[in-house]
Amino acid sequence: MELIQSFSVDHTRIVPGIFTSRVDVLGDYKVTTYDIRLKKPNREPVIDVAAMHSLEHIIATYLRNDPDWKDEVIYWGPMGCLTGFYLILKGNRAPQEIYDLLLNAFKSVEAAKDVPGATAESCGHYLMHNLGMAKWYAAEFATYLAANAGNPAIFEYPKSERLVTDDGQHFFDS
Repeated sequence: MELIQSFSVDHTRIVPGIFTSRVDVLGDYKVTTYDIRLKKPNREPVIDVAAMHSLEHIIATYLRNDPDWKDEVIYWGPMGCLTGFYLILKGNRAPQEIYDLLLNAFKSVEAAKDVPGATAESCGHYLMHNLGMAKWYAAEFATYLAANAGNPAIFEYPKSERLVTDDGQHFFDS
């Protein structure tokens, strides 16, 4: 079975940032999935589950209310590995083009007085939220993005070429 694209990224070298994970063509238009990576995989502690849940709610609400972007947003949700989020947008923009949107989204978390949709009627696990830790992670990532705006490594996946044997075995070159 062929590995999906996100598993071909060298997770031992990825740094926090904004990356294009994949671009899909659906009929006459394109949809782009972005990897919004807050933590270095396998090297940093993952994001606390309750804080991740709160960030999901707060930032999804921010993105879907941004007047310039709300019609472009298809999905915002956590990665299973708890090191970041996926953002799916209509179109195909370079990660640098959504930098300001994401920087502002993460900065907006600081002003949150509560977690939107954190009620039994609106959320599947409404008691599992941590606004204080969500603010901490958001501030950490916003500070990192601002400090690294000119660093191309936060916009380009590190990739390893895979050697493929005659019988189809895949090996990393490093």
